[in-house]
Amino acid sequence: MTAVGVIRGTTSDRRVVIPLLRRLRSDEGQADPLPVWDELRALGDVVPAPWGGYFVTGFDACNQVLRGRNWLVPDFAWQERQPDPARWREPARREMTRTLSRLNPPEHTVQRRALGNLFDRGTLEELRPRIAAHVGRLLDRLATRLRDRGEADFVDTVGDRLPIHTVGQWLGIPDEHYPHILDFTHRQVHAQELVPTKSELAISAEATTEMSTFFTSLIAHRRADLGDDVLSDWIRYWDARYPLDRAAADQTLYDLTMFITIASLETTATLLTNAVWFLTQDPARADRLRRHPEEIDDAIDEVLRYDPPIHLNTRFAAADTVLGGVSVAKDTTVHVLYGAANHDPRRNPDPHVFDVHRKGGHLTFGGGLHYCLGSVLARLEARLLLTELLERFPTLRPAGSPTYANRMVFRRITSLKVTT
Repeated sequence: MTAVGVIRGTTSDRRVVIPLLRRLRSDEGQADPLPVWDELRALGDVVPAPWGGYFVTGFDACNQVLRGRNWLVPDFAWQERQPDPARWREPARREMTRTLSRLNPPEHTVQRRALGNLFDRGTLEELRPRIAAHVGRLLDRLATRLRDRGEADFVDTVGDRLPIHTVGQWLGIPDEHYPHILDFTHRQVHAQELVPTKSELAISAEATTEMSTFFTSLIAHRRADLGDDVLSDWIRYWDARYPLDRAAADQTLYDLTMFITIASLETTATLLTNAVWFLTQDPARADRLRRHPEEIDDAIDEVLRYDPPIHLNTRFAAADTVLGGVSVAKDTTVHVLYGAANHDPRRNPDPHVFDVHRKGGHLTFGGGLHYCLGSVLARLEARLLLTELLERFPTLRPAGSPTYANRMVFRRITSLKVTT
């Protein structure tokens, strides 16, 4: 065995985790997951999961899994090796397993190199004025609703809309399709829960069909009328790579376009809404950032640390190994708990204090081969939005607490009422 970290022991009773997972999905746990993360971390850095495998709670152990090359994502090959491979053959699950986030080398290497530095400095500078224009229009909309109604739902008015406008325009998707994309994205994500119910899988299957139809049609129409845009460039590249196999080119194009579009929506929307929630509920905090906009990047990092848009991610051991003093057999899954890791007091002292000036560390964007491709774009969207919002709405504040979707993997704020 290869030791990848000896950190702290673990409980051996898998049953003690079940009530904690139920609490995490409850309204109470969604509103305040911090106590659940604390209790999970108190069980150890590597905690047995009820269905087998482990939850990883400590910062250092999670970091080792995310960055270690001997930890892989659960791809098709892993799924077929499982005792009950049929459970992985649901349409929505198979759809996501083909995407970049569920590929291991060498397949991951091929697609990742083809994308290059997706959001390099030049691309961000080109996108900046476009995003700023979207921000301005959406905040005009927010101002109108606040004036006419006295309050507005930030999620519906701004939070959900800025990411789809950003990535949609970048890929050349007409804006009349944006509501439909948001709708099937919100429904498809159920399949990515750890233990989805039959009804959730049915909802995801229907959404997957709509998603497949939309992106397949988008690629076909773009191929028939190539332009000077990102998607046209991808079509040229993959058609050249597979000159005799259009089906292979189409499948790769579909997987990339679909994944990059939907992956940039819910997580960024949650970041934007969380930032408004945490920064405007304290007038002194908002005023400080208004006077010192150079600190907004630090504020964004603290939002990402304090309440990550993704609660967990999954890897499996490529070989027998040891993690946190626990023997982990080959093919065993481990679930990295981002929130528990970000609130590990050994990494971030007083972790439950929201401190813009913390200069701490977080794992919210992952690490290693699967570090989030869109992290710099999400930061840019948040920076441009917060800078203008704090200036234009000096008295903006929450009119109530956020409401959340009942999930354990992808965190989603469904509503945040604001007022002035």
